[in-house]
Amino acid sequence: MKKTREYYMNLALKLALKGKGKTSPNPLVGALVVKNNRIVGRGFHGQAGLSHAEVIALDEAQDLAEGATLYVTLEPCCHFGRTPPCVARVIKSGVKEVIVGMVDPNPLNNGKGIEILKQNKIKVKVGFLEDKLRRLNEAFIKYITRKTPFITVKVAESLDGRIATRTGDSKWITSDKSRGFAHRLRADFDAIMVGVNTVLRDNPKLDVWFSKRHPVKIVVDSQLSTPGKASIFSGSSPVVIATLATRLGQETENRVILAHKAKILEIKEKAGQINLKDLMKKLAGMGITSILVEGGGMLIGSLFDEGLVDKIMFFISPKIIGGKEAISSVMGQGIARIERAAKLKNMSLRRFGEDFLIEGYIK
Repeated sequence: MKKTREYYMNLALKLALKGKGKTSPNPLVGALVVKNNRIVGRGFHGQAGLSHAEVIALDEAQDLAEGATLYVTLEPCCHFGRTPPCVARVIKSGVKEVIVGMVDPNPLNNGKGIEILKQNKIKVKVGFLEDKLRRLNEAFIKYITRKTPFITVKVAESLDGRIATRTGDSKWITSDKSRGFAHRLRADFDAIMVGVNTVLRDNPKLDVWFSKRHPVKIVVDSQLSTPGKASIFSGSSPVVIATLATRLGQETENRVILAHKAKILEIKEKAGQINLKDLMKKLAGMGITSILVEGGGMLIGSLFDEGLVDKIMFFISPKIIGGKEAISSVMGQGIARIERAAKLKNMSLRRFGEDFLIEGYIK
């Protein structure tokens, strides 16, 4: 039975997923070399600085690549980065046709690689499973086109939207299954972000205990009040403390302690608080493409106020906490009119034990 192009592209997409959480700031890419309806080469990008997917697939195919079809989820690059341009290797291989899932959004490439292949008498067809592929590389696409990280907000809340009681007790609102899944999410991101109040109240480690990858830990702390003994400094993950520029000139004892434990990032001020847009710009400059925000309510609310949230993952437990002084999951300034409320698209609903996970993108 002859397989369709979509069939092979779907296999290439599954290969790309093998690099999940490892390739940043590069995209996830998978590739197949197909000849006479048989796969003769497979490859995926495993880490920035290592060979790209199509090069690995062509190396595996060797002489069988001559006259074959190359399937690749993302347009082959035509510029020098940490590795040479992939188009040169594709041309040298002798493939007769290249099936591209989607055009590379990187301005350095963005259709140029496709044109070079065509100029070298290689047939090129573009646009297969593009919606799935854009979702696969959503963080890379935002980072490379807008120079800012992709922001996902994760919340564990009660049915009435509380993340802690009026006394600050929050352990545990959601179930073991929810917390286990939420913990595993961390390995997919470049950084985990919390506000200083979460550090002071919960003293989290923010580690990824099962993975060799160590996302950067970011504390948004306008007054530079993170304790030097905080658990966030445990483990091998680098720590960034974002504070107001006006605090950096104050040589307090705590500042000296923190400077030995973390990178202190100077951020512009906005209404007496950290300018979150300036923070995101500086984090992108550090090569951070994706951030998982884990609290608290003020930081999350401020991110919504600034229109910086791309995606939400709300774990909701069937518990009611109540109390006007209990801590809400989304605070900040908020909106004045319902018509301006943040709305979700592409929503999904999953169950973890007694909890529900609502996942969706901000329109």
